[in-house]
Amino acid sequence: MATPTELAFRPRPMASVLTAEQVEQVISAMPLQGRIMLRLILLQFLDVTQEEVEYMAADRPDPRFHSGGKSTLTYVSRDAVDGITARVAQYRDQIRHRRERAWSQGVVLTQQIARSTSLLRIGKQLLLERFGMSADEIVTLEKQARTAVPRPEIRELEGRWERNEIAEEDFRKRRLQIEYQAILRRVERERRRLELAQREYDLANMGPLQDHEIAQITGLPLSSLAGRKIKYVQQYLDALQRSLKTAGKSPADQPPVDLWKETFLALSQKTVQRTPTAYDGTHGTEAGYLEKLSEFVEGRIPEEKEGQFWLSITQETDHQAEHGSRLKSLFALQRLAAILGEMDLTDDGLEQELLARVSPKSKDVPEVTEEKPAELGDMGEHVLKSMLGEDHTDTRARR
Repeated sequence: MATPTELAFRPRPMASVLTAEQVEQVISAMPLQGRIMLRLILLQFLDVTQEEVEYMAADRPDPRFHSGGKSTLTYVSRDAVDGITARVAQYRDQIRHRRERAWSQGVVLTQQIARSTSLLRIGKQLLLERFGMSADEIVTLEKQARTAVPRPEIRELEGRWERNEIAEEDFRKRRLQIEYQAILRRVERERRRLELAQREYDLANMGPLQDHEIAQITGLPLSSLAGRKIKYVQQYLDALQRSLKTAGKSPADQPPVDLWKETFLALSQKTVQRTPTAYDGTHGTEAGYLEKLSEFVEGRIPEEKEGQFWLSITQETDHQAEHGSRLKSLFALQRLAAILGEMDLTDDGLEQELLARVSPKSKDVPEVTEEKPAELGDMGEHVLKSMLGEDHTDTRARR
């Protein structure tokens, strides 16, 4: 059986006629202005160098000369360079965060599905071998899983146990049937979520940096930016076509290929950069939140609340931030993957977990020992008398 670390998220294969190395080589051979434009468009995969940042700072228009004049300054201020560096980092983190979040969801859900599937297999085996159910009865149980309402049945079952109306083994059998149906529903939810995470990951891989975001970084007006983008994207595609012909990978009898799309497909095969994150304190104490994450993994959160909790983990932005929306931390997804990686996924471990979950509560009530009332010491009596004052009742009566 595969360990959790081996159950990595494997996106749908997207074959490309290009490789990431080919794309980067063609871009590196372009003129400086063209390299900057392509690396900004593909910022979620490629990095901008310090030389390119300094060129952008010198190339941006001077806001003091809107009427057609030209600046005579021959140096670039450190503030201009730092400003562009900060904006590059801001947009790079945003666009890469989206890709990493979708990938992290896929990692967690792949591990969860593997665990839930193993629980289903072991639960079915227990129902067949230990509790004597037939295969037809289990098929009926599976068909009724979607419409089953577990909470009233669990309350009724626990009430019968408290009133001594059901044997312990019969309790386990019925409780395991309810749990088996719950795991079936959970697997369906997890598979739907994995499909959604896969689509989000594919969209994130194919998303370039937008024109207005590039304009924010470079300071260029959109009209000038559009002209440069058309010029250098076409120059890049022509160079890429020549490179493929030189390598013999573009025969004349093959249908034309969208090399721009192939560029994103090739770069999307690069490993997702993992960002270390710390707990941001938005869900109470860290220990309490980790306990909540463990409950989610183990399926102990009620089904009606489980979907909302998953949404709070996976949504990209926090809309209740003090100063508008902000990107949410990936702490929860990273901790979920770590928790799943540390769990015992052997058949014996999962069987013990399943039996513990469906076993009734013990009726043994610990004997309550009668506690003696606390006695005041000398110091306690002194403090009490000081608070109450002295009693002069007998003295007044004698007078």
